[in-house]
Amino acid sequence: MGTNMQLVWGLVALFCFHRTASRTAGFIKSPMSQAKLVGYSATLHCEAIGEPIPEIQWWFVEGEEPVETASQLFDGAREERVHINTTYVRHAASSLALRSLVLNDTGTYECRASNDPDRNRPRTPPKVKWIRTQANIIVFKKALIMTEPAEVNNQTSATLSCNLTNPASDIKGHYWSRSGKIIQDTKSTSSSPHTHYTITKIDFHSAGIYACVFLTDPPVEETIEVRIPPHVSAYKHSENSNENDMASLMCISHGYPLPTDWKWYKLGKTPTDAKMFIINGTEKYRIRSTPNNSTLYIENLDINEDMGEYECIGENDLGRHMDKIHLRVRSRLAALWPFLGIVAEVIILITIIFIYEKRRKPDEINDDDDSGSAPLKSNAATNHKDKNVRQRNSN
Repeated sequence: MGTNMQLVWGLVALFCFHRTASRTAGFIKSPMSQAKLVGYSATLHCEAIGEPIPEIQWWFVEGEEPVETASQLFDGAREERVHINTTYVRHAASSLALRSLVLNDTGTYECRASNDPDRNRPRTPPKVKWIRTQANIIVFKKALIMTEPAEVNNQTSATLSCNLTNPASDIKGHYWSRSGKIIQDTKSTSSSPHTHYTITKIDFHSAGIYACVFLTDPPVEETIEVRIPPHVSAYKHSENSNENDMASLMCISHGYPLPTDWKWYKLGKTPTDAKMFIINGTEKYRIRSTPNNSTLYIENLDINEDMGEYECIGENDLGRHMDKIHLRVRSRLAALWPFLGIVAEVIILITIIFIYEKRRKPDEINDDDDSGSAPLKSNAATNHKDKNVRQRNSN
């Protein structure tokens, strides 16, 4: 009996310790209210801590207390426009994304968190209620912006203009952007619903998607496409490879829109020769193309057949542009020529030194003979002079 009582008291103590160690759920990040236009997207985010890690749910609330109604949101709801991503690592974090907003998406969205073990049992009321944090999403009808022109095709210059007809709120300014990058000198704090931008020279540097942005709440914008034929250039205008190796020739494109089709040709040896269209996927040639670039791979290079000029052509619905690359194919023995040249230079140098030494030795021998005979001749003359002197003295 005593042992059983000890066991019971031990279980009670363990249960009390567990309850003491647990912590009630609490939010560390709450979602922020947003104003969006029809067709745009909105994302709400919340995070909660607790021990154990709390569960997070998303609800859509309609009406006001005490008659409000709430419906739980699941991933894939509202015709797959609702996407929920939740993680439980150290703490709970969840994001609710609404795609392709419609006017009926306007309302209050609620993030709920709880770590009570009875939180999802319908017949047992949870001992700790779900904690809640809310944010509003307000969806406005997309503003009407009149653009002039609607599109610019293959022109040398143009003036773009926008007129906002039904702003959802006061206009606090406006600016222009190109391909998502703000054009700094177009920023303005004017409240005018009209703005314009002039492109003095349209080329592959300035073509793109232009947008006029009005700073309302939420901001609204409209786009104008400035389109030209593609601009194609060779990545390197000259390539060198060895025979039997593989060569890669690349062309890149700039401007807007980018090419929708690429073609490669092998040019003839003379201007009057017909150029050869290169077919992709053969044992000799492979072509890999994206809108930004195209690369031609030539397998098993032949020094006689593959050397020469190659032409790449990029095309879109407005035209085409081309560039050329010269391919040089070197013999495998080409790497030996510098070494053979060095060897030849060494042999020639040794030969010159040898011939010089040969010619210099006889001259040195003659010089030595002359220097040895001179003193003998001088001594003979001196002895002869002394003999004459003795003869005169005897007389």
